[in-house]
This record gives sequence, C-alpha cells and structure tokens, in this order.
Amino acid sequence: MSDRRSLVDAMKSPTPAVDKAKEREFVYGDKAPPPQSQPKSVNRVPISTRIREDFAKAIKRASLERQLHGIEPNTQIDILEEALEPWLKSNGYLP
Repeated sequence: MSDRRSLVDAMKSPTPAVDKAKEREFVYGDKAPPPQSQPKSVNRVPISTRIREDFAKAIKRASLERQLHGIEPNTQIDILEEALEPWLKSNGYLP
C-alpha cells in the first residue's frame, strides 16, 4: 500500500502535463470533434410578440432536437431569423 499524504501536500505537487491528443481521443473516440461555429457579429435587439402555442412548441422541439444532433441553426432565435429572412427579402424589406 502506498504512503498517504496530506491534502495540502497533494495540492502543492505539480500537476502532470496533459497530452492533448490522448485527451481528445478519450473524449471523442473515433469521431471527430464538432466544428467550432463562428459567432455572427450581428447586433440583436429585443422584440416582444406573441405567437400561436403550436408554433412555440414546435420551435422549442426543433431547437432541442437540433442541439442534440449538432445541427445548425439550433437556437430558437437562429431558427426564427432563418425563417424570417426570405420573407423579408421577397417583400422588399431587406436588400
């Protein structure tokens, strides 16, 4: 059995170096890590509106399922923006 040491002594000892490749392999296995999405530099402003209950439930479900599967867009706001943009463009409200 190995000698026991105090918690203070254990905290003082240097931590071993972590091999990033082994860490990545342990976490992701054979799968590649998910790509890092680049945040859009868009200013967002709050709006207040009401939508039908079935729409709210559907967008919430879509958001959660897409997050679980790693599919973009996966946030409620990104899904709404993607749906609104074509309408705004086709009706001349966006260039």
